[in-house]
Amino acid sequence: MARQRVPEGPPPALAVQKLRIRYAKRGRLRFSSTRDFQRALERALRRAGVPMAFSAGFHPHPKISYANAAPTGTASEAEYFEISVTERVDPESVRRALDEALPEGLDVLEVVEAAPGALADRLQGSDWVLDFPGVTAEQLQAAADQLLALDRVEVTRTFKTGPKTFDVRSAVVSMTTEPSQRPDCAILRVVVRHTTPAVRPDDVLTALRAATELAPPTPPLVTRLAQGPLRPATAGVADPLAADKDDDGA
Repeated sequence: MARQRVPEGPPPALAVQKLRIRYAKRGRLRFSSTRDFQRALERALRRAGVPMAFSAGFHPHPKISYANAAPTGTASEAEYFEISVTERVDPESVRRALDEALPEGLDVLEVVEAAPGALADRLQGSDWVLDFPGVTAEQLQAAADQLLALDRVEVTRTFKTGPKTFDVRSAVVSMTTEPSQRPDCAILRVVVRHTTPAVRPDDVLTALRAATELAPPTPPLVTRLAQGPLRPATAGVADPLAADKDDDGA
């Protein structure tokens, strides 16, 4: 019987602490992909001297968990990931060191020690803001009202497995317009429930074009303002790290 191969050397050090981290993706870095960020983060963790925990096996990799990244091309103030470390660290010290080590435009906003419970379970919805140049607030409000009056609006998007048609309207929790400081520009705020498949801002735009006469001359600038637990009473999104802060007595 063939002998089972085992990695040489001592086993990896055990993780003693898990950190949850919120970061922003701003400016030109909104065009960075999830893989681009992963590479930049691993380099930054080494430069910052974070005592990362690694997996076992022949190809150890840092214990990092990514959660519901924004699509490439969209900015975000609410991206999240988790890391495990082999020594207890001060979360604020890690925040400062990691923020300094990452490129400008990938900004570490908050680091907390993880309390029990899965972060992914708390990310129930996203609050998006879409900035429409060349569209008036009246045009945008009329389009939003038309979409909200419908029971179902289907769009088709191509996935790795092929095209798939799904309903966008059922994922939209709220859709409101806000005034812009720029003339001839309107802002749409959309709270979207996280579904499978995920309804993205470009799906909302496709649904608006299909269900209304809205035809923006240029694509809107899209930013995720928040993601976390849905609050039905206010049609908003709560802080997913609140339970971790409470557990720390913050």
